[in-house]
Amino acid sequence: MNNKAARPTISDVAKAAKTGKTSVSRYLNGEQNVLSDSLRLRIEIAIAELDYRPSQMARGLKRGRTRLIGLIIADITNPYSVDVLSGIEAACREKGFTPLVCNTNNEVDQELHYLDLLHSYQVEGIVVNAVGMREEGLNRLQQSALPMVLIDRKIPDFACDVVGLDNTQAATTATEHLVEQGFEAILFLSEPLGTVNTRRERLNAFYATLERYPGIVAVNAEVPLHEADLMDNTLRQFHTHHRGMRKAVISANGALTLQVARSLRRIGLHWGSDIGLLGFDELEWAELAGVGITTLKQPTWQIGYAALQQVVKRIEGGNDSVCEQVFSGELIIRGSTAR
Repeated sequence: MNNKAARPTISDVAKAAKTGKTSVSRYLNGEQNVLSDSLRLRIEIAIAELDYRPSQMARGLKRGRTRLIGLIIADITNPYSVDVLSGIEAACREKGFTPLVCNTNNEVDQELHYLDLLHSYQVEGIVVNAVGMREEGLNRLQQSALPMVLIDRKIPDFACDVVGLDNTQAATTATEHLVEQGFEAILFLSEPLGTVNTRRERLNAFYATLERYPGIVAVNAEVPLHEADLMDNTLRQFHTHHRGMRKAVISANGALTLQVARSLRRIGLHWGSDIGLLGFDELEWAELAGVGITTLKQPTWQIGYAALQQVVKRIEGGNDSVCEQVFSGELIIRGSTAR
């Protein structure tokens, strides 16, 4: 026998209050001024006694509003994503929306599954931070016609609002810092570029900056996140190939910086004395690691907050032309790039 009590319905409230469902609906929808004082009191008592809680989803669908925002995140374990989510969640609370978070884990099947799921939940808009999203998922997004804002990544040939870091300015600042610190050979290290515009923009700014300093050696390499042997070999070769020069590595994101730090430990190099290290994204452990790691901090919370504000603007009918909001990064200098 199932002891779980059935959830009370609007009919139960109407019966207990000795009235019709229409009057209860009016009460729930804030139209209490059309009800008599005694009827209002009876409905209030019936709701309290039955512990009736209306289904927000059902009420929303009836009015054509669910107040749900879909969030598609490439990798929820990434500290960047966690901070962005925090900003989105704060803006959701302020604007009266509920976020539905989908972590695709960079898997194409999951991307497509979640896109369909968000449609079935009738979300009112979508915020996408999916650096790993494949073409099939991107095409499905384009066809969805939902109000949408992209964080940190543009989709080729798709006009859509984007919020993110000013990558050109940030990479220029980072590179110039290393030049000022007297480094003579600099390696820009990223995950495979693919079609990810953020990585390309940072790499292009790195090369454009060093074109102004012809004496400095500029190199770049692409290493997948969890290929430790390839990372070790890349760093070892860079170090030995430029023997006798002051060398530094720029890491294109926080997850990669952790792998670079591990690799340097494995091959016996110390950041700060043997080699310089500068990483995009501030990391909680960066100040504690050896002499500290210099980072290019993104205002990730603000980026998430602004993205949600922008998607709500679109939901509410804002039809300004597509915009790109960029935020400045901040260089936090520590011992890994000291002279």
